[in-house]
Amino acid sequence: MPQAETLLPRPALTSPTLLAATVDSLGRRAASRQDLWRLLTETYTVDLDAVAAVLPREEPEPVWLPARR
Repeated sequence: MPQAETLLPRPALTSPTLLAATVDSLGRRAASRQDLWRLLTETYTVDLDAVAAVLPREEPEPVWLPARR
């Protein structure tokens, strides 16, 4: 069963430097990118656009065209 939301406010990460350090720290513990987002948003109040700017971009896998014969 999911843990109930606590009544205590979560600390807010507003400094880009602190946000980047926190993302780096949590990224070492997270099993996936989704897990990193979950850990971050369950622990802190953050601006999601600021977090997305700090995270490295995930490029889609290239789609290779079939070779011509």
